[in-house]
Amino acid sequence: MKKKSIVVALSVLVFVAWGWTVFTDRSNKTVVEPRQISGVAEDVDPRFQVGPAEISVATDPPTPTVGSNTLIFRIWDENGDPASGVVIDAYAEMPAMGSMSAMRAAAGQLLETAPGRYEGEVELAMRGEWPLTVQIQEHPEFGSRRLQFDLATDRAGLSIASGGVLIGDGSALDSGDNTFSIDARRRQLIGLKTAQATDRELTKSIRAVGRVNYDERSLSQVTLKYDGYIGTLKANYVGVEVKKGEELFTVYSPDLFAAQQEYIETINRGSSDSLNISARHRLVLWDMDEREIAELERRGAAQDYIPIYAQKSGIVVERNITDGSGVSAGQTLLTIADLSQVWVEADIYESDLELVTVGTPVVVSIPYLPNQRFESQVEYIYPYIQNETRTARLRLTLDNAAALLKPDMYAEVSLEISFGITLTVPEEAVIVAGTSRVVFVDLGGGYLKPVQVATGQRAQGYVEIFDGIDTGDVVVTSGNFLVAAEARLKTGLQQW
Repeated sequence: MKKKSIVVALSVLVFVAWGWTVFTDRSNKTVVEPRQISGVAEDVDPRFQVGPAEISVATDPPTPTVGSNTLIFRIWDENGDPASGVVIDAYAEMPAMGSMSAMRAAAGQLLETAPGRYEGEVELAMRGEWPLTVQIQEHPEFGSRRLQFDLATDRAGLSIASGGVLIGDGSALDSGDNTFSIDARRRQLIGLKTAQATDRELTKSIRAVGRVNYDERSLSQVTLKYDGYIGTLKANYVGVEVKKGEELFTVYSPDLFAAQQEYIETINRGSSDSLNISARHRLVLWDMDEREIAELERRGAAQDYIPIYAQKSGIVVERNITDGSGVSAGQTLLTIADLSQVWVEADIYESDLELVTVGTPVVVSIPYLPNQRFESQVEYIYPYIQNETRTARLRLTLDNAAALLKPDMYAEVSLEISFGITLTVPEEAVIVAGTSRVVFVDLGGGYLKPVQVATGQRAQGYVEIFDGIDTGDVVVTSGNFLVAAEARLKTGLQQW
């Protein structure tokens, strides 16, 4: 029993001694040297380059918690000496979430507790992200500076988001106010992806709907210069093929019959050559074939029905007469088309018109002939825009010796427009901001920067870049709008 009492007494003495040590350590916290923050040497805190100055920032406790936290800043001038007399304001602000409005925790103006050392208290009301904004007022050496730090409860340390760069990370970064950072965790949350700006041959494909048509240069219309009556019609249906010099029909005309008689009479009277020539010329002008005139001279008498012959080979595509029908001077009796070559007329959008010129190569495909492709080039661009569709019409010629292409067939026309080797970025990288075009350049080390670019053509999923970035620059291609929100939050930029 005695032995047990001795053990208990010794235990009490040890506990009292340990408690006194803990109390002493806690009571000494307020007199810890300024270079110690909760037992961590300030010199190991990361430094950031802010213009000509260097700055470090820490919190006490090192892992911010709900409640009161001490902000501790140290500033050195360009010579490495502590910078005194700097006016610093700071506040932490939790962004609005859903129906909850933004909450601000103001540290107010930080007090200089030692040369180049500034402290202030910030009260965090709840757990979460509290981005810290630091405003250095106008200073003779530093000027006016605005910095943003990523601060969150339950996460040790602070990282700079904008306004400065980490010293010693090997990155040659612009420390301007429009440079900001997004840590790896947040990058993963917003799905941030990047790609390099590269030089590539940019080719734009234009697809147009076209239609096969007659080559208007090969159309032939059969008309008469006098009134008359059709005798025998040999080209008696649409689609019949005729050869040049082949008889189409016969026609009787009182006027043509009288002209034949007049020519025979001038010959029989032995009239002068000029009268003979004049009478014969009238028959020629009325499209009487030389063979028929020679037969008239041999026969010596007018003929009632005179044959009319085809002037070109082709297919009869229009017929307006029948056997025995009456016809008038100038009336279109037959239309003959040479289908050995055809036109394809295609419509392209007005916005693509500037890219197309005469001679641009094209490839034509016909739904009726899925396994065949016809190569050609733009032969003519019609000098007007079709008002209802706001499209321009192109024309090209295709060889049709095999008679595979038929008028009024639908055609798919493909044009490949090459812009040569040019600097490009993926389309997803470019944000349209009013009249500006912006990309976010990944500077490395977690830093991003919005850059205005001059863009050109869009093709193959890429955008042509004329100015703003260089070959090899890394740009954000996914999560851009969330990155833009981060940029506005961290840099204060409302627009680019």
